[in-house]
Amino acid sequence: MRSQSFITVRARTLFLVLCWAILLTASAHGQRLAILTPDNTPKDIAYAEELSARFPSSVRVIDRDQSDAAFRSVTLGNPFNMTSIEARSVAAVIGCDAFVVVHSSVLRRSALSRPTFFEAYAVHYLVDGRTGELAAWKLKTFENEVEQKAANELLVSISHTALELSSAYPKRPAINDESVQIETVPDEGTPAAANLKTPIPYKRIKPAYTSMAFLYDVKATVEIEVDVGESGGILATRIVRWAGYGLDESVDSTVRAMNWRPAMRGGKPLPMRVLLRYNFTKVDKD
Repeated sequence: MRSQSFITVRARTLFLVLCWAILLTASAHGQRLAILTPDNTPKDIAYAEELSARFPSSVRVIDRDQSDAAFRSVTLGNPFNMTSIEARSVAAVIGCDAFVVVHSSVLRRSALSRPTFFEAYAVHYLVDGRTGELAAWKLKTFENEVEQKAANELLVSISHTALELSSAYPKRPAINDESVQIETVPDEGTPAAANLKTPIPYKRIKPAYTSMAFLYDVKATVEIEVDVGESGGILATRIVRWAGYGLDESVDSTVRAMNWRPAMRGGKPLPMRVLLRYNFTKVDKD
């Protein structure tokens, strides 16, 4: 009896260890990350290769040649200004759970308060491939009077950047809360559009073009889905075309600051989801 009991306990222990090993392996293999360099400049490629080597072992970075070939097969308007649909298509073609879009460069800057200097920078878009949403946006920048020193400081920071991106890595699929049914704006002329007044703000406010976007001469479009409740309050927002440089946050805060008239059908208010689009471009200051 004692021998059988020992064998049973040992078998159960081995079974549990095997289960944990399978779960850990599946988790590690499930976190497949692609690092993409749309511009493919020598600086971008060198930076991306170094970044790939700095991620922890829990994140499996896909071979860059493999991911780049798949990425090039997808038609995109602007790889640094994707819609969530485009982002999901990129992830599906590559076969990754998330991807990072990277651009790095060294700029010669001038200022009234100091001599000419060099700025080495890298911008990172961490995208959740399952939702197409921007999980994190990171800008790393270093200034020095000597170009190579600025570039070296940027390279030294890569390990910390990889750690930050790993911390923001999307660990699980988003769970949609369907406790409140949200109708989307129907097409004109359809039965659902009859006697319908869509949600509108009482006063439109223009989102600010951020100083960071101005500094890097960003031209982009931000699209946001807004769920407006039957009382006119904002139930939820979701950026479905992201830009970074603080523009997404500018749009979200502006939309939430507006007072809204709710959707009305036959004189009765109802919750409704609307899509808003904001175009940003640099206007030189006098």
